[in-house]
Amino acid sequence: MNKAFIIAKWEYLEKIKTKTFIISLFLTPAIIIGFALAPTLLSSRQDDTTKVIGVIDTSGIYFKPLVRNIEKYKLANGQPNYLLINLAVKNKDFTAIKKSADESTVSGKLEGYLLIREYSNDSSKAEYRSKNSGNFKDLGILREAFNNTRIELKLTEEGINPSLMKFISNGADIKAVKIEKGGEESSSDFLALFFTSFIFIILLMMMVISSGGMLVRSLVEEKSNKLIEIIISSCTPNELLAGKVLGLSALGLTQVLIWTLIGAALASSAIVPPEVFNNILPVLLFFILGFVFYSAIFVGIGSIVSTEQEAQQITSYLSLAMVLPVAFALPAIENPNSALVHILSFIPFTIPAIMILRFNIGPIPVWEVLVSISIMIASIYLSIVAAGKVFRVGILSYGKRPAFKEIISWLRE
Repeated sequence: MNKAFIIAKWEYLEKIKTKTFIISLFLTPAIIIGFALAPTLLSSRQDDTTKVIGVIDTSGIYFKPLVRNIEKYKLANGQPNYLLINLAVKNKDFTAIKKSADESTVSGKLEGYLLIREYSNDSSKAEYRSKNSGNFKDLGILREAFNNTRIELKLTEEGINPSLMKFISNGADIKAVKIEKGGEESSSDFLALFFTSFIFIILLMMMVISSGGMLVRSLVEEKSNKLIEIIISSCTPNELLAGKVLGLSALGLTQVLIWTLIGAALASSAIVPPEVFNNILPVLLFFILGFVFYSAIFVGIGSIVSTEQEAQQITSYLSLAMVLPVAFALPAIENPNSALVHILSFIPFTIPAIMILRFNIGPIPVWEVLVSISIMIASIYLSIVAAGKVFRVGILSYGKRPAFKEIISWLRE
């Protein structure tokens, strides 16, 4: 066993000094945090100039009240966010007005224009025509202002005070509160919950793929250079296998520790929600169990391939199996007590991701946690035993990749 630790130390020191590991150590969390925060920051970014928007109102009744409903939106300097211009001209052909508005929009004189067509007193249709059809912020504001204008006009027509519209449109906010064991209450932020669960799953997936890929490539390199024969002459295949798994696991733990410290520093600066660390200990436990489980599988896979192309092909299939739990992230958050979620909580390939999700959603019965941990430990043991049997034969096999029947025969020995 002493030789296994020597191999583990060598593997750890060799891998931790590589540029790939050092770059991924800081680049991976930066990319994930960037993907998580960038959409929110971009969507919440305020305009810095007034947008000129034209209005073609074929009915002639919407423009003035529409201006009143849109003028409440202001820039940071107090100037209006939107300036509406009436493009409708009396005694001018509608087609000519629309063509002129299109030209002004394409040339940049207008941000866009609102085309309002009324078919009857209770039926009207509006189009917002612009060069950027994906500007959901402007479209949402114009939609709200137009609908509020329609309601005001209808209430006035029916002799009802339009001020009632404010009461109708201002809905009450319902706050989500999670009741925990013992009657304790805690506010439930869906975005923080999703951020916590999803990020840990993505980190696990990326760490296994990068570290496992690194291990498989090193095995292929050792086999191609005949270095593996020299190593095997100094230790048993099981010692080599144990050393590589221990070294890779230590490398993964180093990544987790540094990422946890980075997360704690960002949480103190309010960049990362503090809710990320609510269940950090059980989450890290399943994170580590999942990493060791997949690492053993990668070692077994790496021993049967002889070329880089074969390694990429086989590891890509394993990566697809790891992506599967991501598809269940949202359904599991919405319905954590479904039968599917409970079943996935006892399947080794999905236990880490699903249990990470469930810990951040709500309380889990102790027996389920213990059973899941036991299944993971048993699965790790069996995967290491199976990987050891494949490793003993496959590590010295060259040329053609062994067929599935051959691998089964190795496992039966």
